[in-house]
Amino acid sequence: MITIEYLPQTAFTFMLIFTRLAAMIMLMPALGETSIPANVRIILALLLSFVMMPLVASSYGELPASVAGLAFVVVTEIAVGLFIGGAARIVMSALHVAGNIIALQVSLAFAQNVDPTQGQQGVLIANFLSLTAVTLIFVTNLDHLLIAAMHDSYKLFVPGQAIPVGDFSQVAVKMISGSFKIGLQLAAPFLVFGLIFYVGIGILSRLMPQIQIFFIAMPANIMLGFVLLLFLLAAMMTWFLQYFEQAMSVFVG
Repeated sequence: MITIEYLPQTAFTFMLIFTRLAAMIMLMPALGETSIPANVRIILALLLSFVMMPLVASSYGELPASVAGLAFVVVTEIAVGLFIGGAARIVMSALHVAGNIIALQVSLAFAQNVDPTQGQQGVLIANFLSLTAVTLIFVTNLDHLLIAAMHDSYKLFVPGQAIPVGDFSQVAVKMISGSFKIGLQLAAPFLVFGLIFYVGIGILSRLMPQIQIFFIAMPANIMLGFVLLLFLLAAMMTWFLQYFEQAMSVFVG
């Protein structure tokens, strides 16, 4: 009899936990890439919900008496999950900014394929940087930081309370501007390289107008760009991982 009485409250709590975590996982990098089948991501969300339930169940109150109250709690849980997952995805977009700038500088902007992390077309260098970052997130155990953000989200955004729209907006603007800034900084050496290279090619074309500059410049630009990327890749990814850790630490209490 006691079990039957507590069953609705337990089911209510579990479904709300699953709602928040599933919304996060569907957008989070590494754990929720679009290349991972949706049913696998749902199973991961279910498993994490079972793990999280004993830890965060006390954050939820009693089962709402009205349908409107239940709908309000569900909507706020989805909103919090989408916000945190979307923030993590925005951080990853810094690599797409850097990759597109680098590809433009080394004459590979038209070399595109499907980006498995975004599910859409992207330049090869941006896709390579994104896949490298996802791999390094698992290698450096930064995926544990994402799981910690899921747990600590219950401290930052208490279930049943109104959505802090103002705070959401400020964090979103900060994340977007920060990601664009770090993407531009990662690609800064290639901007300098492109400026020097094209100035040199322009001077050469003036000194020796009989040379077919285009046929010399294109292969040289690509080759030198790859050499520069080879030497800078480790520093770029280390810098990005530090930024990723710093950005996601905002959600860890």
